[in-house]
Amino acid sequence: MKLIITCILSFAATALIGRVLLPALRRLKAGQSIREDGPTWHMGKSGTPTMGGLMFIGGITAAVLVMGWSGMLAGDLSHIYILLFGAIFGLIGFLDDYEKVKKKQNLGLTALQKFLLQLAAAIAFLCLLRYEGSLTPNLYIPFFGTSVILPWAVYLVFAAFVIVGTVNAVNITDGIDGLASSVSVPVALFFAVIGARFAMEQVGIFAAALLGGLLGFLIYNFHPAKVFMGDTGSLFLGGCIAALAFASDMPLILIPVGIVYICETLSDIIQVAYFKMTHGKRIFKMAPLHHHFEMCGWSEVKLVAVFTTVSAVFCALALLGVWERFSV
Repeated sequence: MKLIITCILSFAATALIGRVLLPALRRLKAGQSIREDGPTWHMGKSGTPTMGGLMFIGGITAAVLVMGWSGMLAGDLSHIYILLFGAIFGLIGFLDDYEKVKKKQNLGLTALQKFLLQLAAAIAFLCLLRYEGSLTPNLYIPFFGTSVILPWAVYLVFAAFVIVGTVNAVNITDGIDGLASSVSVPVALFFAVIGARFAMEQVGIFAAALLGGLLGFLIYNFHPAKVFMGDTGSLFLGGCIAALAFASDMPLILIPVGIVYICETLSDIIQVAYFKMTHGKRIFKMAPLHHHFEMCGWSEVKLVAVFTTVSAVFCALALLGVWERFSV
């Protein structure tokens, strides 16, 4: 019941913040600049307000602080660590969005600047979890019910790059109306179930708040989008999902629950590599993957529905894959 209330509170707070934030973004002319190398029909979206991720960041924060207060008093700050970690990535995204809005083009921070900032945030978060004793170098293997013990140095390098990779994969997925937020709803629900069933209350509270915040944001972000989450929202979202996996001490679960993010990223990598190897040939009509299906004639609504269904199916399978670990 507590997680349901958290979800509803986050949903309501996000929706209310959106009523205030959306007109403010319009007044500030914080419009999105559309990539010139993207689908031509996306140019009509130019000027749609961006940085809308501030809506669910605010809603999630309010719900987490209110519903997680008793846990904080008891000394469990895991939900606060996840929130702060996501907020750091959200700040990196905000700086990127601000540069884009200021320069009126789809270029913000350089790739190197973003990578270094993200890597530093990831390492700091992992060191904090280790210090708190909530993270071990035992790499749990879902579906097999076993763990591989790694040296801390190896685990730290592995974990840092998993976090940075996850954050940027979510960012790549945020390419059409409602896609990143919709495919992330089953992911948030997965971690909420994990928290509720297996005595990780604060993790569950955060996941429930994330679920409610995304649903509240979809009021404004579903096609035709009135606002985009921007890098502010997508980096925050990616950071939270990665942090939830590590706070649950099972980072490899990101493979099934993040299957859509992975496919989107791989399509981009494969396209670029093949283009360079063949001096101009392409495997996909356009990368990342959602643009390929757009070029095949899929509507944005169909794309979101199919990708979200895939995400939901794999999240259900992931739950089966970790059930034995947490059996009571």
